Amino acid sequence: MKTINREIVSALIFSKDGKLFQGTKDPNGGGVYLDCWHIPGGGVDEGETKEQALIREIKEETGIDITPYKIELVDDAGGGEHETFWRPLGETVLCKMKFNVYRVEIADKLASEIEIILNDDLATHEWVDMADLKNRKNTPPSMILFKKLGYIS
Repeated sequence: MKTINREIVSALIFSKDGKLFQGTKDPNGGGVYLDCWHIPGGGVDEGETKEQALIREIKEETGIDITPYKIELVDDAGGGEHETFWRPLGETVLCKMKFNVYRVEIADKLASEIEIILNDDLATHEWVDMADLKNRKNTPPSMILFKKLGYIS
């Protein structure tokens, strides 16, 4: 089996009232951790910077344009791997991922005021109170990140 290396960008998107955006994957769309809550993001395409990929992925997955807001890298030490069907090669590969997680604060809108358009990877979404984060079934990489950032203990 071939191995590919992939840079992944994702965002911790916070509303003015301090809620975190999370979504669940479309079970028909493939991917990993279909039964868990995710933060939005995806792969960096050839020729893109990480920030360009982040802006594109967030727009595709949530409908949110994050360009007016500060984009801050909060962690680039995470990683993971999984087997996936890689369309460009037409075969199943081992995808080794390096995670680049950014924080975006939509400081001018409450969660209830932010229009969400799910049109790519996510089937459902919620704005989560940080106190409830520990009670959710988050992806294993998210749990590691949330503990590292002090969001959960």
